[in-house]
Amino acid sequence: MDFFAQYWRNAIIRIRSACVKDAYEVAKVYIDTWRSTYPGIIPDKVLLEMSIERQIAIWTRAIKHSTEPTDEKILVLEKNNKDIIGISSCGFNRDRKTNFDGEVYTLYVHPDHHGHGYGKNLLFSLFETLLARSYGSAIIWTLRDNPSRFFYEAMGGKLIGERQEKIWGLIINEIAYGWSDLSTYIKSRKTGSTN
Repeated sequence: MDFFAQYWRNAIIRIRSACVKDAYEVAKVYIDTWRSTYPGIIPDKVLLEMSIERQIAIWTRAIKHSTEPTDEKILVLEKNNKDIIGISSCGFNRDRKTNFDGEVYTLYVHPDHHGHGYGKNLLFSLFETLLARSYGSAIIWTLRDNPSRFFYEAMGGKLIGERQEKIWGLIINEIAYGWSDLSTYIKSRKTGSTN
């Protein structure tokens, strides 16, 4: 199912549901994005040891289990009907301490394709997916030191929380952005409003 398809800056861009054959490209976008975004934030050892084989297995399993409406939904952004340059996923809010229905689990655009609006289109498609599943609000958790986190503010997300997680033997600080009314957000985006 296509969520979004258009001619964009001399390229055909399509956002669609991921399928198992996409697992290699999804894994590559994931690894390349982490290695580009997180040096100095996540231990170098973790980034260097990211294995394409392991990520293919993880994403294959996730895609196979994303068939039911209640499951995680995984979307890919495809350029010129061949190259996957963005990946994203969403589903129910896993953190019941927050008052949001849905959650954006992942949103990655390959570093070679930043600054072209692809992340905005992926986020919008995720919000449409959540709304179609009757999730009227959404949250995303991101690393506090993630230099791309301000993208969520630019997209209308409100800073709503902070937490610490112990990962890789370190205390990692995360922050959350929330959108309390996806229906209004989507309508304003479709009409070109900046609110």
